[in-house]
Amino acid sequence: MAIKLNRLNRKDYYQAIYKSIQDNRRDDFRDLFLKLHEKDQVAVFHKLYPEKKNKIVDLLQASEFAELFEHLDYKGRRQAIEDLPADYMTEVFTYVADDEVTAFIHELPQADRQHVLESMRPSDRETIETILEHDFETAGAIMTTEVLTVYAQDSADQVITGIRQAASAVETIYYVYVVDEARHLLGVLSLRELLRAPGDCPVQDIMNSQLVQADIGMDQEEVARIIKEYDLLALPVVDGQGKLVGIVTVDDVMDVMDIETTEDFHRFAGISGSPDNESDRESIFETVKNRLPWIIILIFLGLVSANLINMFEATLSRVVILAVFMPIIMDSAGNVGTQSLAVSVRRLTLGDNTESFWVLVWKELISGIIIGLAAGITICGVAYFLFGNPVLSFIIGISLAATLSVSTVIGYLVPTLFSKIHIDPAVASGPFITTITDATGLLIYFSLATYLMHLL
Repeated sequence: MAIKLNRLNRKDYYQAIYKSIQDNRRDDFRDLFLKLHEKDQVAVFHKLYPEKKNKIVDLLQASEFAELFEHLDYKGRRQAIEDLPADYMTEVFTYVADDEVTAFIHELPQADRQHVLESMRPSDRETIETILEHDFETAGAIMTTEVLTVYAQDSADQVITGIRQAASAVETIYYVYVVDEARHLLGVLSLRELLRAPGDCPVQDIMNSQLVQADIGMDQEEVARIIKEYDLLALPVVDGQGKLVGIVTVDDVMDVMDIETTEDFHRFAGISGSPDNESDRESIFETVKNRLPWIIILIFLGLVSANLINMFEATLSRVVILAVFMPIIMDSAGNVGTQSLAVSVRRLTLGDNTESFWVLVWKELISGIIIGLAAGITICGVAYFLFGNPVLSFIIGISLAATLSVSTVIGYLVPTLFSKIHIDPAVASGPFITTITDATGLLIYFSLATYLMHLL
């Protein structure tokens, strides 16, 4: 029956699973369900009604449901805790990877965290509480402590036997870590190197002692950068004494990059906070609290532009047509500055040092000049076509060209300056850059117009 069902399309396959639950055919359910990828298992679990979810306890062992639990989103995990018996979930938490449990608890409202911790076995709770003590968004906070370790004098055959025995107790087996009796990290060994080595070969002869590792307090963005730079599947984490305390795996890094990217987008928009999960959705008060400071700052920066317009009131009153092109100057400056901002923040985030800072600034300036000249010539032609005044057209064209050239440099420099004074460069948000470039553009525009006023 199962072999025939495997050839059905996904919808029919899922229906066969639901039918096996409805008819209480446990063996058929397990045969069908456990052949699915964990992501597809999650899809099936989500579509079960609450009363059908309760049957999971009889259909799946705790170790099997633990694998499914790791792929559930926050809402699904909360639902599992609420729908399934407490003693069953206690056993499930024994098999769920430490970093996944820790991440879930971080997502919970403060009032619910202790309840979940108390539902665990004492040994599991102690491990999780130790991880939770580490600073948030550091290597210690996202690592898993389930690591496969061996001694330098062990032979390749001994290690392979140990892997078979410990396979179910660790989250992943990408690498084997070599430690001494005090758990100081001595080296690392890939499974490929292990399988190619003679059976009686000591680990110390084939291990790599030139280690890439992370300190327990290292920022999670730096951890992600190291894993990406060295193409690692896992990165060992050590404490201040060089003792191995855990590993950060590549799937954890993907989650980190997703979170950090979301935070950066919020900061680009001038928002100082962002909810990472449904439990942390902002209230109206929190939304206002996070956004209002930036709005106030931008209001005061906007006063600079207002004062510039006031300073050149005489010029504007004599040549009112200048006001028509103010939005073009300001908008174009903001757009170009924001583009350079994105390039600069990306370079800082990735730690890209392939070219010197000043070479990159020079490239941005040249790009800005070329873009500015093209845009300036275009707007000069449009202005002449509309108003037939060559001097006015010249002023507008040169002003736009100069503004765009300067704006590219401003957009690139500001994030670097923020980074130098140890402020997250993403805080140099789009609105912040836009306000600065607006003021710069107006200053160039009205200064040139005032200087050439006698020719208009």
